[in-house]
Amino acid sequence: MSAPKSTRPTRERIVDAAEHLLRSVGLARTTTKEIAREAGCSEAALYKHYRSKEEIYVRVLKDRLPRLNPLLEELRRDPGDLGVERNLIRIAEHAVRFYEQSLPITASLFAEPALRKRHFEGVRELGQGPHVPLVALAGYLRAERDRGALRPDADPEAAATLLLGACSQRAFVYDASEGMPPPQPVEEFAAGLARTLLGGLLPAPAPGAGPTA
Repeated sequence: MSAPKSTRPTRERIVDAAEHLLRSVGLARTTTKEIAREAGCSEAALYKHYRSKEEIYVRVLKDRLPRLNPLLEELRRDPGDLGVERNLIRIAEHAVRFYEQSLPITASLFAEPALRKRHFEGVRELGQGPHVPLVALAGYLRAERDRGALRPDADPEAAATLLLGACSQRAFVYDASEGMPPPQPVEEFAAGLARTLLGGLLPAPAPGAGPTA
């Protein structure tokens, strides 16, 4: 059970408050003033812990949403021994859940171009942004290609875009179609997506070779 708000450190209360507001009213309507009020501190106290709303937003994404970027960075450093198919299934499962939760938070930005521009400029200054998982996934796939697990002419950037694009599209379609559940569970969707993608990435079997296990 979480500690009462008054006993939690101010830094954590700010993240708690930001997460609640981002999920309930969206990014465009969440201000540092509202976050401070929700957290039970002054706006000046908030700025002692975080430089900007964008920094708080990034902290919410990192700490409170499915950990897509850490998984991708881990695999880029060390692909492990699960194999490409299992790794891509894991990535797709994380990506679907990440986009399902982050899309409703950020959607309101696209109705306010000036706010959207300011937000993404601030996020980029922190070394973050929507491109980060794409770059990391392409890096992982490039490492798999370099060690011979993928065909030599495999395109890591295109493959990464196809996988993450499919995951974000699923989140967008079924968030917009309120009350209409996706036709497949996340696990089934992720497995099918990974296997379909691998059809164009795996090396061709040697002539006369039988099916692999």
